Formats: sequence, structure tokens, C-alpha cells
Amino acid sequence: MMRSLWTAASGMVGQQFNIDTIAHNLANVNTTGYKKSRPDFEDLLYQTIRSAGTPATRDTLVPTGIQVGHGVRPAATQKMYSQGSLKNTGNKLDLAIEGEGFFRVQLYDGTFGYTRDGSFKIDSNGQIVTSNGYKLSPEIIMPKGFVYSDISISQDGLVTVKIAGNDTPVEVGQIQLYRFVNPAGLKNIGENLVKKTAASGPPVAGKPGFAGMGKVHQGFLEMSNVQVVEEMVNMIVAQRAYELNSKAITTSDSMLATANALKR
Repeated sequence: MMRSLWTAASGMVGQQFNIDTIAHNLANVNTTGYKKSRPDFEDLLYQTIRSAGTPATRDTLVPTGIQVGHGVRPAATQKMYSQGSLKNTGNKLDLAIEGEGFFRVQLYDGTFGYTRDGSFKIDSNGQIVTSNGYKLSPEIIMPKGFVYSDISISQDGLVTVKIAGNDTPVEVGQIQLYRFVNPAGLKNIGENLVKKTAASGPPVAGKPGFAGMGKVHQGFLEMSNVQVVEEMVNMIVAQRAYELNSKAITTSDSMLATANALKR
């Protein structure tokens, strides 16, 4: 059996994985805080038929060897944490991070998730939560009688609010941001959330706008960093690569058919 059949087949599988990643990016083009993924590939095992440097004669060595590759496979899918554009919403609890950092939320099992999606709400207990009810951590609870329209969040994360009948703002909490040495190593769990892993390193907490942390902008949301034109170009490249690998398979099949017809 010709080696090229399996080699080209691995190329088709690899490009299918590439298209899957591109499709996921395009599906999340309007997802708040979404970061696009990039597939990385690596070549497979090589078969060495003749090693470079083997003796050719008594006084000479072979300058180059003969190696035959066996195709390609996906090596990683890397999240690209470039800044997304900021959209002005005017909502008092919509927060966007300009720069590095994640909001931390407490999941139902007591563990923590991290997100760039700052579309927060207030639940029946006055706590700031995500759209799925996960509490912002550290917790921020609004006092009784607060005026929603008078919620103010500064760029350094200080949350103040006015209470009905009192014109003096009251401090109710401080938003913290968290960053990682290797954010690409975070584990994606859906719902716009990621979790820390051994590869990402432990979270480093900090005040927005200080020690390398990004600033918090009230009334804005960070949009997806997916560039539609770039993804469409990547899709065309992947499609053509898929077609080229399929051509290699049909060519190999044609060569096998020619060899099989010699007996006739």
C-alpha cells in the first residue's frame, strides 16, 4: 500500500480539525469577552531510509539523508488573548476590562471560574452575579434602598452607590482582577468561563489599573476578538489544503490502478 494514502489522509483529518476551530470562532463572533482559538499542527514520525553522515566511500560521507514523513496531526489549540473592541451599552453593571486580567466568579460547587464577560446583574439578595447566577468574587452586596441609576464603578474597581434619601455615595466593595502567567493554559469550561490549570499557573490578584492589571470601564462590554475577514481567509486556505490532500489520495489511487493493470 502506498504511504502517500495515509499521509494525505492525515492531512485531510488535520484540515477538518482546522475548519472545526474556525467554525467555532465564527459561531462566537458576537459572544461577549470571547477569545478566538488558533490550531497548531506538527508533523508526524519520520522514517529514516538513509541517515546523513553515513560513509559513501572510504573518504567521503553522505551529505544528506533520506527521510520520509508520515503526515500531520493537531498539536494544540491556543487561545489568543488580544484585546477585543469595547461596546458602549450605558448599563450600570456592564463592565469591560481594558488590558490584562479576568473577573473571578464562584461556581455552584464552590470552585472559582474566571471570565472577561462583564455583563453582570443584581440578584434578589442584592449581590452582583453573572447571567447564570455565579457570584462575583470577592462578593459585592448592594445595601437596602440603593438606587440602581446611582451605581458608580471607577476604573480602579471601587463600587459606590447612593441610598434613597441620602445624597452621599456609600462604598460597597472593591472589584479585584486576576491574571495568569500563561493564560493560554487555562481550561475552557463554557459559559464564557475558564479555570486555572497547572499550565496556567496560579492566579495573581490585583487592583484594576495597578501592577499590570487592566482598567475597568463601567457601561461598556468587551466584544469578541474574532476578525471575520481573517477567519474567512483561514477557511479558504483550509478548504484548498483539504482539496490538495484529497487530490494526493486520488493520484495515489490512480497510480495503484495503473500498477494493478500491468497484469492485464
